[in-house]
Amino acid sequence: MDLAFTPEEQQFREEVRTWVHAHLPSDIAHKVRNSLNLTRDDMQNWAKILGKKGWLGHAWPKQFGGPGWNAIQKHLFEEECALACAPRIVPFGPVMVAPVIMTFGSAEQQQQHLPGIASGEVWWSQGYSEPGSGSDLASVKCKAERVGQHYIVNGQKTWTTLGQYGEWIFCLVRTSNDGKPQTGISFLLIDMKSKGVSVRPIKLLDGECEVNEVWFDNVEVPVANLIGEENKGWTYAKHLLSHERTNIADVNRSKRELERLKRIAKTEGVWEDSRFRDEIAKLEVDVVALEMMVLRVLSAEKSGKNSLDVAGLLKIRGSEIQQRYAELMMLAAGPFAIPLIREAMEAGWQGDQMLTASSGFPGSAAHCAPLASTYFNLRKTTIYGGSNEVQRNIIAQTVLG
Repeated sequence: MDLAFTPEEQQFREEVRTWVHAHLPSDIAHKVRNSLNLTRDDMQNWAKILGKKGWLGHAWPKQFGGPGWNAIQKHLFEEECALACAPRIVPFGPVMVAPVIMTFGSAEQQQQHLPGIASGEVWWSQGYSEPGSGSDLASVKCKAERVGQHYIVNGQKTWTTLGQYGEWIFCLVRTSNDGKPQTGISFLLIDMKSKGVSVRPIKLLDGECEVNEVWFDNVEVPVANLIGEENKGWTYAKHLLSHERTNIADVNRSKRELERLKRIAKTEGVWEDSRFRDEIAKLEVDVVALEMMVLRVLSAEKSGKNSLDVAGLLKIRGSEIQQRYAELMMLAAGPFAIPLIREAMEAGWQGDQMLTASSGFPGSAAHCAPLASTYFNLRKTTIYGGSNEVQRNIIAQTVLG
């Protein structure tokens, strides 16, 4: 197993790096670098820039309009975007539902939906979790009853990330109660402008409404919007979840945030504390180990071997690492990590520069931005996409027997 990049791969990296730095808007990069709030326009602007280049669907094969990159090229692209402080690609369209449509959708569905996803024009949301049906997705109750050439959908989805922006949503719906719970689930594409669809924001601890409830009240959905076969949605859902859990690992963002943690520690004067440096060193070892795990998977794919089925492992380690670097940033900044005055920050105030300059307090907390907000937000990572406890059970059953 060779984990070194070839000269051709290094050249590819340089080409991606040059293009990203030339086309990433500086105001958007500034927001990402300082953990400021990204608006819908910010995220979609970057998506459209990538879409115009043909890189929004960077993991897509050429037959569906993608660049046809191999696994190594996809990894290098993601790494360079993260290091340049580009926004994460909102995954629900290009990373999650698109592969399902490509693999299980009809030609008509592919022609209808893939171009809008690839260009960044159409915003997709994910309708999986329900109250009482999170990690246990097989227990979903949102019902779709077929009446003629339509399904009538009734029920609720929750924790729908950025659902307030959604134009289409892919949903797991119950179409049968016979047999095992998994056998009665279907995969349905729903236009969120349909009559009977309502979105209710859920305000989080940081004051943002990143997640939502989505309600369906007698929503008519054409049968043509069913992916694959009725009651086979569990198979398609598992295909999608492997993409989601790998995406959650997000080793490239962790590498970027690790460097930010070091900068904060040095600025705030805790870098000289050997015990604090020990914690940073342990975190860095885990980030490198996670990257090696990712590269092992990529090496297997590159050589044509069956890639390791480690989506659950990547999700567990990646999500835990995200929580740890957020916590260490909080500890490094101390009380300066707590204030979160959104209006002041949007106006350009970054931490406590003026107070530091005038009062002589040690440390600046300038680039610490809303560290408390980030800390609270990342507490969810070990829960969504299948809680880490459930992932450990699955790994124990499939790997250990």
